[in-house]
Amino acid sequence: MSATAPATVHTVLRAEGFSCPSCVSKIEKQVGRVPGVRGVTVRFASARVEIDHDPSVSVDDLVAAVARAGYAATPTAF
Repeated sequence: MSATAPATVHTVLRAEGFSCPSCVSKIEKQVGRVPGVRGVTVRFASARVEIDHDPSVSVDDLVAAVARAGYAATPTAF
């Protein structure tokens, strides 16, 4: 039996520097534009950015998308 790659990867980033609901929208739009991203949820209270994406999308691509929205982000396990 051969192993196959997961169809979707779930990545969690911790974002810094956003302070309002419109900031959430900016991040969701920028990350959502990355080819292969299937869903983005920004949790304002915990500063978490949860992303479902194809395995071909790197964490660096996701961090760069958050940076294009004007915010810093780092990968997190929780």
